[in-house]
Amino acid sequence: MFDNEFKEQVRSIFAPLSATYVLDAYVADEHEAKEELIELLNETASCSDNITVRLNSGAGLEFSILKNGERTGLKFRMTPNGHEFSTLLLAILNADGKGKNFPDEFIQARVKALKGEINLTTYVSLTCTNCPDVAQALNLMSLLNPNIRHEIVDGAINEAEVENLKIQGVPAVFADGEFIHSGKAEFGELLDKLEAKYGQDESSTTPIDTTEKQYDVIVVGGGPAGSSAAIYSARKGLKVAIVAERIGGQVKETVGIENLISVPKTTGQQLADNLKRHISDYSIDIFENRRIEAIEIDGDGVKRLSSKGGERFAAPALIIATGASWRRLNVKNEAEYIGRGVAFCPHCDGPFYKGKHVAVIGGGNSGVEAAIDLAGICSKVTVFEFLPELKADKVLQDKLTNLPNTEVFVNSQTVELEADGVKITGIKIKNRETAEERTIALDGVFVQIGLTPNSAVFKDIVNTNRIGEIEIDERCRTNASGVYAAGDVSTVPYKQIIISMGEGAKAALTAFDDRIRGTL
Repeated sequence: MFDNEFKEQVRSIFAPLSATYVLDAYVADEHEAKEELIELLNETASCSDNITVRLNSGAGLEFSILKNGERTGLKFRMTPNGHEFSTLLLAILNADGKGKNFPDEFIQARVKALKGEINLTTYVSLTCTNCPDVAQALNLMSLLNPNIRHEIVDGAINEAEVENLKIQGVPAVFADGEFIHSGKAEFGELLDKLEAKYGQDESSTTPIDTTEKQYDVIVVGGGPAGSSAAIYSARKGLKVAIVAERIGGQVKETVGIENLISVPKTTGQQLADNLKRHISDYSIDIFENRRIEAIEIDGDGVKRLSSKGGERFAAPALIIATGASWRRLNVKNEAEYIGRGVAFCPHCDGPFYKGKHVAVIGGGNSGVEAAIDLAGICSKVTVFEFLPELKADKVLQDKLTNLPNTEVFVNSQTVELEADGVKITGIKIKNRETAEERTIALDGVFVQIGLTPNSAVFKDIVNTNRIGEIEIDERCRTNASGVYAAGDVSTVPYKQIIISMGEGAKAALTAFDDRIRGTL
């Protein structure tokens, strides 16, 4: 299973291990994946003297990780091939305290303060690129808090279970049997959801630091605009902080990038990693997994920000670079049925609709590309576009129209998604020319209608336009003195990575110019 070169790589990864680990497997003799799992576990253990395998007879197929003879709270009901092999490697490294993806102390304190016994289950697909981030984040929480247990389940070899739970999208996370999340998510978002469900133990032995942190410049957002703004500010010798949900921002959701000049081809994950690496070359404080909940400007012009959990920041200059998120339809049953017939990622969730009829809402490039991808899996794909014609590039439109199992309706407004209490069953569409409404029976809906700016928390201090973009001048200034905006959250035209980087640099240079001229 492992060639010699790969084995050497794994050996080097496991070389720092100090504790001993047992991969404690329980497998039914007749399970079709038994031999594959045993081989993978044995190959993994062969790469370190600190790891052994213990095989037991069981009813299904699973293994747990034991550290120095004690259970860690981590369980895999799967053979972790593909993207999930890295999840296994990180689980062992993190259990040993050697991993590199631990959150900072403030976020760790929030995890440790989660109240009660918590049992988490994440259903994944081995071909899903979003699943490892979620699985690894929840594994980390389990290692940080001994009252949390987390198991990862491969939906492909537990089909009856997936069908019984009516799962139609991965990753799908359940907390003590309650469905709480579907799709891509960062550590902070998952922590928010667990805090909402379980609350925090005020008697936790790990206190949360709420001392106000003071800077010259605070950048909210860690995408291309935010990263650029922070780097340019730091190069001016200023004390800078980035407060963000994730470094890379929405870029991390982009599979391929081929229009970043001088970089012919890269991926969203690679670009995000490079942004973080570049930021680390400077004395910039990074506060990741944060969401700003409140902001005020005092009489001296100091901007005071509060994040989820009570953390506080202050600076005379604030650069808003929070980007944009996938726009929702905001119709009946959309939010309630995400992961149960409502999806946003055709690559991750498309396989759940094999042989079924789905709709794609949106006729831009992303919508038509999604329809083309889904046509190779689904029995039928229906595209609905709000405008009188598709907006996608002609080459994509031509490819779509040549597919035998696709159809397109323009001037179509989504009025409602119909559901039966378990899953989506249909869609109600209004013809914008005739006002006629009709309901079409189908099995799922993929929403691809563009982006909405992440500006809501700032609307009380800066002006925004009709769609929520923060209004800026040619130098990225807002109407509020000392507050700047850059990238997709702003009114700058053309939402492109390269433009966001330039706008971030411009905002930083403007803030510095205002500072030395004494206008801050």
